[in-house]
Amino acid sequence: MGSVGLLYVGAVLFINGLMLLGVIPGKSAAILNFFVGTMQVVFPTIIILQANNDPTVIFGAAGLYLFGFTYLYVGILQMTGISGEGLGWFSLFVAACAVAIGVLQFTLVADPVFGIIWFVWAVLWFLFFLVLGLKKDSLTTMTGWFTVFISHLTGTIPAFFLLLGRYETNNGYAALVAAIAAVALAAAYFLGRKAMRNRALAPQPTNVARTA
Repeated sequence: MGSVGLLYVGAVLFINGLMLLGVIPGKSAAILNFFVGTMQVVFPTIIILQANNDPTVIFGAAGLYLFGFTYLYVGILQMTGISGEGLGWFSLFVAACAVAIGVLQFTLVADPVFGIIWFVWAVLWFLFFLVLGLKKDSLTTMTGWFTVFISHLTGTIPAFFLLLGRYETNNGYAALVAAIAAVALAAAYFLGRKAMRNRALAPQPTNVARTA
């Protein structure tokens, strides 16, 4: 994924995490989702059209569509109020693709850091599936915090390393990213426990689509 695109992945994940936490209204967050979603669809299309059937270039661009369509889907749902079950099940598909791309980052691209980053994104999209596809509203706060935390770990920080030409990848850095992601997931669970308890005691109906 390109450094500029990755930077804006960090930005939109941060905004969407705050939306899940109720800090930002859905329609306000939708605008950035439209901007970044459009970028993540147009740019890989241009890259693929100019790739001369190079499978490495096409592989690098293909994953961007997963982000682009997710963000456009979020933007449309937030602006229209359509329920989010479709996006939830799409998130399950994206989570499975993210696992596959993560494996290929290890075996084909030899980039273990981005292999772990794709696995972290797989966890995030699986949480979106639970919240939207299966209506596990009790996980919304946990998912919001996890989205905020990993927006910087998987987007903003590696983007700046790439932009500065200081990005390095090896098993040691990959293990560090995995450890920080595990801590982020544990912290998000801790911060979301109260909401889980409250929802367990007094289940509430799902309102409108919220996510990614």
